[in-house]
Amino acid sequence: MPLTPRENNISLKKFESMLKTNSVYFFDSIEFEEIIHYYIDSGKISLAKKAIKLGLKQHPNSVMLKLLEAELLIFDGEVERAAVLLKELQAIEPTNEEIYIQQASIFSKKDEHLKAINLLKIALEYTEDESDVCSIIGMEYLYLDNFDEARAYFSRCLVDDTEDYSSLYNIIYCFDMESKHVEAVDFLNNYIEKDPYNEIAWHQLGRQYFILESFEEAVRAFDYAVLIDEYFVGAYLEKAKALEELGNFEEAIENYKATLELDDPTSFVFLRIGECYEKLNKKTLAIQFYKKAVHEDPLLDKGWIALASLELKLKKYNRALFYIKKALEIDENNTLYWRKYAEISLNLNNFEEAIEAFNHCILLKDRDLEIWIGLADVLCYLGDFEDALKNLVKATKYFKDCAEIEYRLCGLFYNAKNDTKGAIHLINGLFIDFEYHSILKELFTDVYNMEHVQVIINDFKKTSA
Repeated sequence: MPLTPRENNISLKKFESMLKTNSVYFFDSIEFEEIIHYYIDSGKISLAKKAIKLGLKQHPNSVMLKLLEAELLIFDGEVERAAVLLKELQAIEPTNEEIYIQQASIFSKKDEHLKAINLLKIALEYTEDESDVCSIIGMEYLYLDNFDEARAYFSRCLVDDTEDYSSLYNIIYCFDMESKHVEAVDFLNNYIEKDPYNEIAWHQLGRQYFILESFEEAVRAFDYAVLIDEYFVGAYLEKAKALEELGNFEEAIENYKATLELDDPTSFVFLRIGECYEKLNKKTLAIQFYKKAVHEDPLLDKGWIALASLELKLKKYNRALFYIKKALEIDENNTLYWRKYAEISLNLNNFEEAIEAFNHCILLKDRDLEIWIGLADVLCYLGDFEDALKNLVKATKYFKDCAEIEYRLCGLFYNAKNDTKGAIHLINGLFIDFEYHSILKELFTDVYNMEHVQVIINDFKKTSA
């Protein structure tokens, strides 16, 4: 029978007094067990070891004290010594489930999970606390990625205690890992029939509906969760996300703001509120909440990029430039940020910076056609035709039969006095997209007006008519 808190406190004081005075006091084995458990739970392992040593001196035949010794040996990584001790204890008390649990933990640490499971199944035969052992077996099956068996054992835990939320979460995790979201919905609906006022189950049901893109059902499930527990921050948050998907941005904002009243503010919530306001075309409010997001977390690059993108839309280019630089300071390997930097720089006529941004995208293996074309056009605008030509030749490795590249190569080769290659690329472009040859007139007017070029265009037009 466990000691009462008062008795436990007296035993601890008596034990610690003994250590200080080097006196020897007698404790019964249960007192020692309680003292050792207290020290283990408090993380005072050296004191737990002292208590075990003194306990075994006074009670050398105590199986429970020796089990605690084995537990600490396993904790210290001395698994061989622990295994020998547990084997001895098994011979003395073959029906003690704790022995098999400890042996299983040794095999688990060695990644021999099937052996651990076999021992735990023996423990299950002898234990009076079936759900605890089932939970451990479930975890061992999780290590093996055997989600069906893991789910079966976690489900047994719920038979004894419908509010075993750890097991409930683990069951849903198993469904998630196998993408069995429909089955998870069925399971949760059955669970809710037995326990209709379980807010955790309603919340998890809402999550599954969200994954299945059944957003109205998700909102309904989250509504039940917050009706049962009006302080359930997670349910308000998930409900707001579902409302966003339904386009109900005003109501989504209300639910996000509810989380701010119930819990400490987070940059994520401020960011989502800002996004909702932006979708409602309330740009001033959107900027206010984006700024709150980055104030809450200055390393939130998504907040800085949101500010940059919105200021760009508002044609506040210098502000946009300030914010995009903040985003790049946090994540300089994000090609989307470099693209945005290039776009803002072009609007500010900062062509060298735009070139730097395009080159960063290419270095980061963002080889979208838009990047190559943007880079080439800026280089051409600055009169750096040689670099523009080199970059477009590189682009041909990634893009075949691309009119945007062929016409530009045509203009650049003619500019370089290589009429033969210029004509080849002109003909290639005409075959791919005849109408697009107007880009030649736009970018390379002198080349377009060359008699030789006009002959090729007109001849192609006649033969393809």
